Amino acid sequence: MTDIIFTSKQDDEDQRWMQHALILARRGLYTTRPNPAVGCVLVKDGQIIGEGFHPKAGEPHAEVFALRQAGDAARGATAYVTLEPCSHFGRTPPCANGLIAAQVSRVVMATLDANPQVAGQGLAKLEAAGIETRVGVCQAEAQTINTGFLKTMAGGRPFVRLKVAASLDGRTAMSSGESKWITGTDARLDVQHFRAMSGAIITGIGTVLADDPLLNVRKVADGTPIDLIPQPLRVVLDRQGQIPANAQLFNDPKSVLLVSADSNTAFDHINADVEKWQCASLESLLDDLKTKKQIHDVLVEAGATLSGAFIAAGLVDELIVYLAPTLLGSLARPMFDLPFLQMSEQIRWQTVSVAPVGDDIRWILRLIKS
Repeated sequence: MTDIIFTSKQDDEDQRWMQHALILARRGLYTTRPNPAVGCVLVKDGQIIGEGFHPKAGEPHAEVFALRQAGDAARGATAYVTLEPCSHFGRTPPCANGLIAAQVSRVVMATLDANPQVAGQGLAKLEAAGIETRVGVCQAEAQTINTGFLKTMAGGRPFVRLKVAASLDGRTAMSSGESKWITGTDARLDVQHFRAMSGAIITGIGTVLADDPLLNVRKVADGTPIDLIPQPLRVVLDRQGQIPANAQLFNDPKSVLLVSADSNTAFDHINADVEKWQCASLESLLDDLKTKKQIHDVLVEAGATLSGAFIAAGLVDELIVYLAPTLLGSLARPMFDLPFLQMSEQIRWQTVSVAPVGDDIRWILRLIKS
């Protein structure tokens, strides 16, 4: 990258326009899977002359929309892009080539792309064409938008969020299994946001038998039409094939994946057009979701046993806890089945955010990795 010293005024301008590009990127947060959400703003003489975001895989990228809007005025402009412009031919032509052809004078990128097909090559192509570049403006915010994509493209497993709704005393259901409802309607709507961000939702057979859930996206707070949001793959871990043939999940069987540990016959009673896998471990399941389904973000909505297993295996990147102002008592079921005996076994988390959601509190935490 070109070694340039930025003035305070220039830095403020870059921050300002990149913030606008991030707002645009978030408009595609629910709809772009498996592609990343990206925004682009073209600025010339202190004015926006073109802008755009990537709405859906297979459709033009953010830079293309911005360049179309700007037309010939793009020559000599500065492009603000939340993710490094692509440099390869995929479903669409390389965006780096488009910026070069439009003769922009400068490209500011929030973060580089971890995709091995890009990974600095877009930046190098722009610089080889004599275009001034800058990387790292609002980088943390940009990376947060595409956390799962960046993690998997860098060689990691999908980004795993584990959601739990609990009482003040850390209970998720009565001893009988009764759990509806601990949190209020606002919190349940808020969960839809995390479902809409996810390529897959993983649950266990215990949750299906107890609640018969749909686990789909039904409404998001920003008003994005549901038909534009790809429904997440609903993954049920069912070792013994106990899932009923009339479970509500089968209302949309093509978005259901049934997983057993080692049985070829566990789901013979299911006549619906449902995909069935065998996976020996949670690690292999996540690996397969990445390689076979291009899934970058996973949401776990499960009971204490499966949730505890994900945590014990060190597979949870982010914990989303909805705390309700109620007490369920000492006989109620705990959040996680983690039978620790010593303080040395505790698993520490760091608070990312705490926010009221109706009468409840949403507490987001990230694992502190040793």
